[in-house]
Amino acid sequence: MDTRWKPNVTVAAIIEKEGRYLLIEEHTQEGLRLNNPAGHLDPGESPAEGCAREALEETARDFWPTELVGIYLSRFQRPQTGEDITYVRMAFCGDIGEVRPDLSLDEGIVRTIWMTPQEVRDSADRHRSPLVLRCIEDHLAGQRFPLGVIHTDSAVANLPPLAS
Repeated sequence: MDTRWKPNVTVAAIIEKEGRYLLIEEHTQEGLRLNNPAGHLDPGESPAEGCAREALEETARDFWPTELVGIYLSRFQRPQTGEDITYVRMAFCGDIGEVRPDLSLDEGIVRTIWMTPQEVRDSADRHRSPLVLRCIEDHLAGQRFPLGVIHTDSAVANLPPLAS
């Protein structure tokens, strides 16, 4: 039996333009929730690559991470199912492209929405996680780190999976 604790690694795009932040509205087990464009890091990709992919899938816009906003640890419990999940989130800010009409939003995403910081604060009861607001507040405070603080070893993308 494997009892090693394995937190889920996620990446999030903190996208600001003209004083507004781009959030997504999505269906979750807890109902319709707001979130930063975010998702799980996939095998073989760096955190910045994963963030760009997730932002594209959830917003239908290209996103180019330029800086790390922060690394966050959070825990989520779903009593009705017994789930107890710890997340490590790496949040990036960067440049966003225009909507790509050739793409649709990922399954479960209802829409994208631009919100002022105060609108984000006022909607905290609808956030998927407390990290939605925390990442935006850190961005507003000017917290930024160069992408180079996260090193992705070449083995992540180059080693084939072990045969089972």
